[in-house]
Amino acid sequence: QVQLVESGGGLVQPGGSLRLSCAVSGSIFSFNAMGWYRQAPGKQREWVARITSDGKTSYTDSVKSRFTISRDNAKKTVSLQMNSLKPEDTADYLCYIDDGGFRRWGQGTQVTVSS
Repeated sequence: QVQLVESGGGLVQPGGSLRLSCAVSGSIFSFNAMGWYRQAPGKQREWVARITSDGKTSYTDSVKSRFTISRDNAKKTVSLQMNSLKPEDTADYLCYIDDGGFRRWGQGTQVTVSS
């Protein structure tokens, strides 16, 4: 019943910034964490960032100094602020929620970093 909808993707030049949002709707069974993965053609799906129910954040090493994940409980959204973007950040970005023992996914939003 939980639905996640990502937005904010697009085309940006290297060194630029984008802010992705993930809106949550429906009934959450038992919230544990939300976060982001990314999937580039020909590559394995890669975990990017996570924020837990108590607000702790974590990141994959390649984005630690550049990306920030946050929550807005009033708007029921999770955001990923992406700065200093690199071509290797190009991917389909997928939001997820760990709801009890289950993982639910959004549809993805495309980020392309190119000059």
